[in-house]
Amino acid sequence: MTSTTPRILLIHALFESLSPIWKAFEAQWPEARLVNLLDDSLSADLARDGGLTDAMIERFLLLGRYGTGAAGNVPKAQALLFTCSAFGTAIDRVKAALPIPVLKPNEAAFEAAVESGSTIGLLVTFAAALPPLEAELQAMAQTRGKAMHVVGRVVDGALAALKSGDAERHNALIAEAATAMPALDALVLGQFSMAQAAPSVTRRLPGRRVITTPDSAVKKLKGLLAA
Repeated sequence: MTSTTPRILLIHALFESLSPIWKAFEAQWPEARLVNLLDDSLSADLARDGGLTDAMIERFLLLGRYGTGAAGNVPKAQALLFTCSAFGTAIDRVKAALPIPVLKPNEAAFEAAVESGSTIGLLVTFAAALPPLEAELQAMAQTRGKAMHVVGRVVDGALAALKSGDAERHNALIAEAATAMPALDALVLGQFSMAQAAPSVTRRLPGRRVITTPDSAVKKLKGLLAA
């Protein structure tokens, strides 16, 4: 590790998001220096409030400023990646406020999905994440001049299983939900915590393209900083 190794700030709203993104960096970009900020009250507060509030957006701006050294004597990060999928509007505000690359958790995965075809499946395990992610995917397709049909589903019980330590049931529920979906050009597992279910989905649906958010995000970040 050298002083020129990029420092990447990761901001998490779920403890379960940490391991998937660490594994993605280890596989694709082990040289990156990772700094982790976890506020696991964010998801609970979003579910309680029923949507993003001004106070929630200010919390995101505060977290983002920490990564640029604006909150005191903190080493500056070269890029910032959020791993929490339900907060797109707040992350857009952080993007506009900071001078470094800021990446939404689903941004790179959705870019890959839009290039895959016109019928895209989107699975989530946190119900509040589905409406904003569907809107984000549709908006991205529209800006690229593509018509998009998004088939979105919430996998009930999967997140609770993961939080209780039953990763096998979590993965099985996601694979079962994937098999119940219609024919798709690609399937996006919409949360970082879901990436571990990709092999289970692929075994049930050989040949279907399964896009995970951590792997897509690391690939994009590495390309951004290399450029």
